[in-house]
Amino acid sequence: MARPRYYPGLSAFVALVMLIAVCALVVIFLRSRPNTTISPISDAIVERERDTKDTLHAVTPERVKAIYLTTSSVKGQKYQEMLALADRTEINAFVVDLKDDNGAPGFRIAHPDYAGVSRDTSTIPDLAAVAADAHAHGLYLIARVSTFQDSWFADRHPEFAMHTRGGGLWHDRRGIRWLDPAAKGVWEYNAVLAEEAHAAGFDEIQFDYVRFASDGDISTIVYPAWDGVEPKSKVMERFFAYMGDRLHGQEIPLSADLFGYTFRVDDGYDLGIGQRLALVLPYVDFVSPMVYPSHYPPGHLGLANPAASPGIVVDDALADGQTIIDAVRPDFRGVRPWLQDFDMGADYTAAMVRQQIDAAEKRGAEGWILWNARNVYTEDALKKA
Repeated sequence: MARPRYYPGLSAFVALVMLIAVCALVVIFLRSRPNTTISPISDAIVERERDTKDTLHAVTPERVKAIYLTTSSVKGQKYQEMLALADRTEINAFVVDLKDDNGAPGFRIAHPDYAGVSRDTSTIPDLAAVAADAHAHGLYLIARVSTFQDSWFADRHPEFAMHTRGGGLWHDRRGIRWLDPAAKGVWEYNAVLAEEAHAAGFDEIQFDYVRFASDGDISTIVYPAWDGVEPKSKVMERFFAYMGDRLHGQEIPLSADLFGYTFRVDDGYDLGIGQRLALVLPYVDFVSPMVYPSHYPPGHLGLANPAASPGIVVDDALADGQTIIDAVRPDFRGVRPWLQDFDMGADYTAAMVRQQIDAAEKRGAEGWILWNARNVYTEDALKKA
């Protein structure tokens, strides 16, 4: 039988065609994948589908150990210093403001209905870059939304703001304007901010100033939406129910900041501001009571100066709160107290900051967050990474 003839040039041509075909298939495959950039940033990163694209989000740490940052602290050298602090210590999360002190959104809002609310120059030029940098350091990122205390939105949408009987916008003792907690337009606006932050890579949304105003002549307030009859606590419950349905429907974790005294009172009293722990628990994943020892009056727990005994104050507050939690939602494990890292009532040392952390962890808190308005934190109070 005659052997097949061998044509070197033809074999090379066939090999080249096959190689081109394989490369083409690879390109088609890659182009068909979702537009997702994945980098080896941390084992605590998962992929979640959202609408037409995938975004990367960090898994919630077993215990969140966070510090608070303003919009101006998440850019430039300051942000690099905060990231380096986290690298050196046990800090594994940041709580970042989405609004400036006056309520102006720190980033440019994409939603067309609120394009006019954005500042001409955003404090945070690139929200996604902030999230990417945090994730690159293995951090969990929480977006803090100051909800009803918001001069910026009140000035631009007075139809949702508290007014005085004279017709002007009501303001508290510091001159800050407030929004009506019963106004659905306010809920919608803050939900949009939350959704855009999550789409940019923030892992959780935390609502603060979720209450009625209290500092100022509240007897002169005229509310555009609240009828003055429905209990304030019921208004706030409806707000959290709305946010729970909307954000949980998109798999967005939700947390709430509450006054520390909500962990001590559960007899139907809402502190005059609409906050009751029992009415918030059903709708959120985490609660953060502000149990700053300096905010408790002399005589609290028999202490002449509660600020000088931070561990005792935090331990007692969380113990009381757990009693309320057990009665309402015994499976809830999402307590993360705000702790004091600033001088008020006493000069706070590293040992005093640590006493609060130890008390929170001893009580089984899911985590803790340090507050310092200037974003200057006591590194010696933190364990090394």
